[in-house]
Amino acid sequence: MIFEFILIASALLLLVSVLASKVSDRFGVPALLLFLVLGMLAGSDGPGGIYFDDPAIAQSVGVVALVLILFSGGINTEWESVRSVIREGLILSTLGVLITALTVGLFASILLEFTLAEGMLLGAIVSSTDAAAVFSVLQSKGVSLKGKLKSVLELESGSNDPMAIFLTVGLIQLLTQPGFSLASLFSSFILQMVLGAVLGFAAGKLMLFLVNRSRLGYEGLYPVMTLSLVILTYGVTARIGGNGFLAVYMAGIVLGRDDFIHKKSLLRFHDGLAWLMQIAMFLTLGLLVFPTHVVPIIGSGLLIAGCLIFVARPVSIFLGLLPSRLHWREKAFISWVGLRGAVPIILATFPLLARLPNAENLFNIVFFVVLTSALLQGTSIPQVAKWLKVDAPVIPKRQYPIEYTGAEGLKSELKEFPVPPGTGMAGKAIFELGLPDDFLVILIARQNDFLVPNGGMVLQAGDILLVLSENESFDIVRARFSEKK
Repeated sequence: MIFEFILIASALLLLVSVLASKVSDRFGVPALLLFLVLGMLAGSDGPGGIYFDDPAIAQSVGVVALVLILFSGGINTEWESVRSVIREGLILSTLGVLITALTVGLFASILLEFTLAEGMLLGAIVSSTDAAAVFSVLQSKGVSLKGKLKSVLELESGSNDPMAIFLTVGLIQLLTQPGFSLASLFSSFILQMVLGAVLGFAAGKLMLFLVNRSRLGYEGLYPVMTLSLVILTYGVTARIGGNGFLAVYMAGIVLGRDDFIHKKSLLRFHDGLAWLMQIAMFLTLGLLVFPTHVVPIIGSGLLIAGCLIFVARPVSIFLGLLPSRLHWREKAFISWVGLRGAVPIILATFPLLARLPNAENLFNIVFFVVLTSALLQGTSIPQVAKWLKVDAPVIPKRQYPIEYTGAEGLKSELKEFPVPPGTGMAGKAIFELGLPDDFLVILIARQNDFLVPNGGMVLQAGDILLVLSENESFDIVRARFSEKK
């Protein structure tokens, strides 16, 4: 009876969370905020009345969820777009996180009843950002970003969680282990990051090899294999002293930058799994919070949230991006969209399990800061983008009725080729263009229709050709017809 009740309650919470995402799409409220609120409503202080007070379980759920979310973020990262902003992204995900932690830590130790070490711990916990919340708001409001902004935000938020986790664990060790020193913390940082990066790269290559060479008899087994490899990557890396979170993110990037068997279906699987993990994680964290315990720290929470949003984040962004050529408007926007997500709340369970003094206050303050960030920053992102003039109209991605998955040994790729007006393509039949033999026109999108091509079909300005071609031939055709006649 109890088991059936747990199943029903879990299914209803998941279903309501999925449907609540429509509220996010309509009003621009970050989905994470809705999931957290649902968890709080289902908890012992809400109408749901579900009592849950086990930080260890919440932390375990959070760690597993983060592993799968980070891998999904890595495998979906467009390597060609982020490659040009690696320097900015890595600076913000390391130095930027450190500056944020130091600024918040000093502020908390001066104005609140925290020691300097406890203040630094609080700063480390709230130092990472959540890109999924940012992009979901932008997408729901039909806002795109100019230049390299999206790539910088994507790389920063995808890679700054390992740094925040390292700082949090290291500071807890400083507080609980008398013999642990700053020198030990620095050497541990180097070891964890190097091992995480190296093992993550190796794991990504291993995944690519196994997916392409295993020749499994059933397509449904490939997601099982990649899932097991992701968890194995984290476990092995963490076990030998590396940063497992960095390893799975790196493995995802390495795997995602190449073509492999069933790529589309695997991307969809891991994307859906990441959403499931996000919902489960936020609901669990929402259940863990007692709203009546948060009320007494509202004043302290507002001070920390204000420091984080208006001081620490801007300082870290503008100092970290001093060598960058990004415009001040772009830097200001990056500063504003530093939304806090589930990672700070998960990290806030670490002091609880370590039984540190003020651990409960830390947890409640962090939770309040995340809520404040989601409400203030999350709902205002589209307006801030317009005010800073960094927004651009969203170009809807056309959905084609066919799919193509690359395979090992096949160099051709499926690409879009627009027919611009005033060029030598418009008004001519396909056979008259003298296209290379390996430049195959598969489908033509004309306004809202799809046309199956033949050699005698006359192209019109504005047509989108879906072509199967190698990169070299594609570039040759694009260069030949790029100039107006």
